Amino acid sequence: MSEDLLHPEAPGVTRIDLRWRGWPGRIAAYLVRDGGDLALVDTGPGSTLDTLLAGIRAAGHDPAALTHLVLTHIHLDHAGAAGALARLAPRARVYVHPVGAPHLVDPSRLLASAGTLFGDRMDELWGEMHPVPAERVVAVDDGSELRVGGRVLRAVETPGHAWHHHAWHAPDDALVFTGDVAGIRLGPIRYVRPLLPPPDIDAERWLASLERLRALRPRRLLLAHFGGSDEPGWHLDDLAGRLEAYTTWAAELMAFGTDAERLAGALRRRCEAEVRAAGGTPELARAYEDAVPYDQMAAGLHRYLRTRAARRAAGGR
Repeated sequence: MSEDLLHPEAPGVTRIDLRWRGWPGRIAAYLVRDGGDLALVDTGPGSTLDTLLAGIRAAGHDPAALTHLVLTHIHLDHAGAAGALARLAPRARVYVHPVGAPHLVDPSRLLASAGTLFGDRMDELWGEMHPVPAERVVAVDDGSELRVGGRVLRAVETPGHAWHHHAWHAPDDALVFTGDVAGIRLGPIRYVRPLLPPPDIDAERWLASLERLRALRPRRLLLAHFGGSDEPGWHLDDLAGRLEAYTTWAAELMAFGTDAERLAGALRRRCEAEVRAAGGTPELARAYEDAVPYDQMAAGLHRYLRTRAARRAAGGR
């Protein structure tokens, strides 16, 4: 069964399906092996730690041999298990955006913020998040490089989904580990949706980040949600178009007084119709909703558009 968690994406790069909430194809972590080094790009949440460890072992490695824990950002579905893994892998250092680094050392504010969204479902969805010792955390800036054996991973600052977001570029392999900046694509349909939870959504910066990814000329995008996309040009176009369309449409609704609750209902109808039009099933539409519920998408868009309007009214861009 544990072998079913694994999928080779490139020589030395293995996707681990974390089976979040028991479902396949929702959250991935990526194991990168080269020389004597063993890296993990994103750890997933604490709730899937046992599955992650089983996947690492099924790939033929002891989790204690991990040398690098490489985070795209600190949202719980990407970094929640980092502290627990750091305890199990004493040689591993944890690489993260400077804005995210303090929240790994002391996750209390991060957990409190998430608690306002998820309430009493926090443990069920995300499990425990343990602190990472400060001396094990490495804050990395845009363009910083780390070596996993002979393989280079380069941090690419890509805000939009979150201010503290890095994609990680493996230039020798023409791969990009995208975190959430390249959106979510589930199942077999040709359809990419932006992940829009509060509080950090910024569509303008996100579109600029997609252009940064495009300029890397990747052969394959490796998404956390979910898996490899070997049509990067189409993928980025589809995501950029949908992000622009959602933003324009939501701004028009808000101009007529639509609040976040009504926007969530309108988003549900729009998004479910999009999945059907792309050939998806009702079950697939629900999978997208499980990833980011419509009330969270609406809250993220609503906050961003109100903030943008206030900035423009004050004479900013």
